[in-house]
Amino acid sequence: MLGFHGCDESVRNELVTKPDIVKKSQESFDWLGNGFYVWENNYERALQWALDKKARGKLQNPSVVGVVYQLDYCLDFTDASFINILSSYYELMKDDLLFAGKTLPENKDLPKDKHHDLILRELDCAVIEYLHQKINEQIISDISTKGFSELKHFDTVRGIFTEGGPAFEGAGIQAKNHIQICIRNLNCIKGFFIPRKEIKFP
Repeated sequence: MLGFHGCDESVRNELVTKPDIVKKSQESFDWLGNGFYVWENNYERALQWALDKKARGKLQNPSVVGVVYQLDYCLDFTDASFINILSSYYELMKDDLLFAGKTLPENKDLPKDKHHDLILRELDCAVIEYLHQKINEQIISDISTKGFSELKHFDTVRGIFTEGGPAFEGAGIQAKNHIQICIRNLNCIKGFFIPRKEIKFP
């Protein structure tokens, strides 16, 4: 599969020339948990993300790096069965936090977000990371007691998101609709490239 990662030009060049050195995002508000993020087949959205980040003073030279990757074992939230799995882990996490006397994190809007897109997804991130943690703990327990486990770690997480407000008046299509991939197993990344500029055809 092809994806695109918005970043500073220096980061793009580092990934192309040193593809074995990849930094994962570990923010508490990552939409799909911690990992390396790409926009699925969406160069323009990746570039806009980088431009927006420059406007906030977070990078200097907005750029995009192309990513060749595979999903492998994917926690795919376009599939109802995986959404149901996530919901069950939410209930387990809620019970654990209640027992420990702690409160659930919350998804929050940015102060100036007129579309209320819940950009800071602290609850979603916490539930997804809890799911990965509990699966890992069960795998370790299974191996220690049985020598094997029927469970597997998820290599990637995939989600479809609607945000940005209506694309036009009365539209159900949102201006920033996209599919995001969170790559947890970096072996799923097969390479990076500098996207070529398209030319007029024919």
